[in-house]
Amino acid sequence: MPNEKPLFLVQGERARLFPVLSDSSKEGRATSIFLACLANVDEFADTLLSSVGRKIGKLSQVRTYTEVCFAKESDDMRGRPDGLIEVKTGSAKWNALVEAKIGNAELSSEQIESYLKIAKANGIDAVITISNQFASTPSHHPVELRGRTKHAAGLYHWSWMHILTEADLLLTNNGVSDVDQRVILNELRRFLSHDSTGVKGFERMPRAWPDLVRSLTTGQQIGPRSTELHDVIDAWHQEVRDLGLILSRQLGVGVSARLSRDLAQNPDKRVKRDIDEFVKDQCLRTTLSIPEAAANLDVTVDVRAKSMSAGMKLAAPADKKGALARISWLLRQIKTSDPCNIHIRVHWPHRGFNQYELEALRQDVDQAAKAYLDSVPSYLEVVLIRDTGSRFSQLKGFIEDIEALVPDFYKIVGGDLRAWNPPAPQLRDDRLVSDDVSTEAIAEDAEEAVGQISGENYWKTKG
Repeated sequence: MPNEKPLFLVQGERARLFPVLSDSSKEGRATSIFLACLANVDEFADTLLSSVGRKIGKLSQVRTYTEVCFAKESDDMRGRPDGLIEVKTGSAKWNALVEAKIGNAELSSEQIESYLKIAKANGIDAVITISNQFASTPSHHPVELRGRTKHAAGLYHWSWMHILTEADLLLTNNGVSDVDQRVILNELRRFLSHDSTGVKGFERMPRAWPDLVRSLTTGQQIGPRSTELHDVIDAWHQEVRDLGLILSRQLGVGVSARLSRDLAQNPDKRVKRDIDEFVKDQCLRTTLSIPEAAANLDVTVDVRAKSMSAGMKLAAPADKKGALARISWLLRQIKTSDPCNIHIRVHWPHRGFNQYELEALRQDVDQAAKAYLDSVPSYLEVVLIRDTGSRFSQLKGFIEDIEALVPDFYKIVGGDLRAWNPPAPQLRDDRLVSDDVSTEAIAEDAEEAVGQISGENYWKTKG
């Protein structure tokens, strides 16, 4: 039935592609249009809902509602969620409340906790929040909550940029089979990318950022309990997520931070790890995973030195025996005619690495190859390093520069690199035809080997 609603809904209108709302209701308009697209574009629904643990099958039905009121509410369940998602697959049902903010509006812990109570009281499976705040994964929420374990409903978060990026990737890679659905999703992409909608990326570091930079550059020590450091690490994680989304849209493939399963499932543990590492070396770091790239892309911000770098580290080719051949293998891959700020790091077993400017190494590769005559490089690394001066401590300038550095590295160097792979095995000269590997032939080889081994053992005993 077209007007059928979940039983726990007292009020709820089907989400509209063309909502009739006041000009001031940017939030309501964006939410309604997004939810309507979710209900009408199959692959879009599957992509997003799979990220919160709800796979969409061919027999699944997705319905979305706005202006929702619930049968069970109380005084401590304040506010009205912006929407509801219902997924029906056969007799199974799954529902999620949706709360959305747009522009500079941010989610509050009190509001989310209230919606978690509504979800629990009405048997709703999840609460999904949407805003311009960023989360490493949908299960990492950008808002810290109290008493989270008391609630049965799952809590997830999508940034508007995440939604826009997923739509863009589906359209770029021809991931929507139905023509009409492609048109709908493209209109959502056009709508969300317009400045007036209020969707934006991560734009600025927290107010603590300039003070942290100033403290470190003047020789002060920062402890693990510093609230300023905690704010900076939290902002860095949001920026890392935005960097991944930016590269995803530029490359047409999904790019994300490379995290262990333990850290991916536990955002608090990730924060603690990064705080501890920062206290040791005053650096912000992340590793971005790019499908089919030669290596992961490492991003490092050295706060004390006020510099930032992006690079890739490749295993040296094992089939090349000398240091000169290994280093030359990497140099041949770097096509750029502008080597400014590009450095090569030659990693030696148990000896760390030596760093050289690309132009200097092109003119005299022997200076690196002969650094250790008794060894050969194990890894070769290409790094683009920039010192941005006074912009480094600016709230917006730092973000703009790091978001320029990472794509620049990939464009100038990273996209041209190729990882070394062992050569394909070749047929042995003594086993070129099937008769050479018959049981009789192998038995003959075994007999010869016995004689050789016996002879070697004889001479060893005599020796």
